[in-house]
Amino acid sequence: MSAASRTPLTVAVAVAAATLLSACTSGGTSGGGGDTNFVMGENGISTVEKGERTAAPDLSGKTIDGKQLDVASYKGKIVVLNVWGSWCAPCRAEAPNFQKVSTDLKARGVQFVGINTRDTSTSNALAFEKEQGVTYPSLYDPTGRLMLRFEKGTLNPQAIPSTLVLDRDGRIAARSLAALSEEKLRAMIDPVLAEK
Repeated sequence: MSAASRTPLTVAVAVAAATLLSACTSGGTSGGGGDTNFVMGENGISTVEKGERTAAPDLSGKTIDGKQLDVASYKGKIVVLNVWGSWCAPCRAEAPNFQKVSTDLKARGVQFVGINTRDTSTSNALAFEKEQGVTYPSLYDPTGRLMLRFEKGTLNPQAIPSTLVLDRDGRIAARSLAALSEEKLRAMIDPVLAEK
């Protein structure tokens, strides 16, 4: 394919895919600059003050098991979004932590949702979830289209794995661009859980 025949969307998807794939083992870095309204903590978690948060984009579609899911349906709950791929070693390392915290916090109004990306079929994703004991739903996003819906300058997922915490109003409160231990994951969720 010649450079002239490539569409801007094809080029944008290719650039996004290369960025995401290259970040898997490095843990990524925090983007920003300009007037982003977020602060990176010493623990690698970026946060936004309650009054400065932006709404998460439309995150809806089919799950890896073929069901329909719209993250907006969880408004009123805290939502933990985890971008992962079955091929990603850091994702494999953090999966048991996510499942444990998901189970522990479900009764307190915290809903976990995965976004499976870069897997060419759902069979590897389903095998990953079975092997890791993951019971919360995961949207299937093989081309990274859901991640491209996040506006530049917001706390957006820029690596695999990435984790976002949405507050009860569906606004982005925190982000990590690295695999999380159980302790760091809880530290990311607890301040949002404490909000009234």
